[in-house]
Amino acid sequence: MRHLMLATVLMAAIAPASADCTLLVSAETGKTLMEEGDCHHAMPPNSSFKIPIALMGYDAGILRDEQTPAMPFKSSYSAMIESWAQTTTPVMWMKNSVVWYSQEITGKLGMAAFRRYVQAFDYGNQDVSGNPGKHDGLTRSWLTSSLKITPYQQAAFIRKLVLRQLPVSAHAMEMTAKITRIQPDIAGWEIHGKTGSGIPDGPDGKEDWSRGFGWFVGWAENSNRKVIFVQLIQDKQQQDSFAGPRAREAMLQRLPVLLSTLPAKP
Repeated sequence: MRHLMLATVLMAAIAPASADCTLLVSAETGKTLMEEGDCHHAMPPNSSFKIPIALMGYDAGILRDEQTPAMPFKSSYSAMIESWAQTTTPVMWMKNSVVWYSQEITGKLGMAAFRRYVQAFDYGNQDVSGNPGKHDGLTRSWLTSSLKITPYQQAAFIRKLVLRQLPVSAHAMEMTAKITRIQPDIAGWEIHGKTGSGIPDGPDGKEDWSRGFGWFVGWAENSNRKVIFVQLIQDKQQQDSFAGPRAREAMLQRLPVLLSTLPAKP
């Protein structure tokens, strides 16, 4: 029995911690409205980082509106999803979560400007160095690599976007809000958000598909108030789908109830 108890303790000690978090924050006051799970655990943003990339792209003039520029797909691009293998506009980029389009934007920015934006946004740990020794920070740092952010930091960043307090043009914030809008509205609330999915490395340095993680980050607004939401999930066993869309589905299913039971606006 003693050996069994010791083994149980040791397994608990070495088991990876769960990164699950559900967080709601008032945009107006910054007050936490609901918190479930560990919302201070930093994880790579993966495709939820398309929100700051959009702000950078519009502010720098690389992106102009919802449909411009339409960038053609090239055979040199990665197309792990069929919807990526086509000419892509800003709104399609956000909807289909096209990685190569993100990398085209950051490539046009250059590392100096890219780093300045990340620092100006106070985004997570601000580490855009990328994978050690690969010099790929400009195109890979946010993809299960050096850049990491907690759910609370995601909420703080989104709050600055919602309140139009980021150091970019008004046009950049307005267009980013437009291309992140999710249809249809939910119970009279306009929803904006972006998913992100990742597969962390295991102890052997290979991707551990049993520990996939997923974000859904954004905000809900109506004529009366604006609420920031962050959903982060981490799998405990291998799944048949990426975690980001599952995080989105989980949040969208809960939002009508969560929003209807919010405390009265101060």
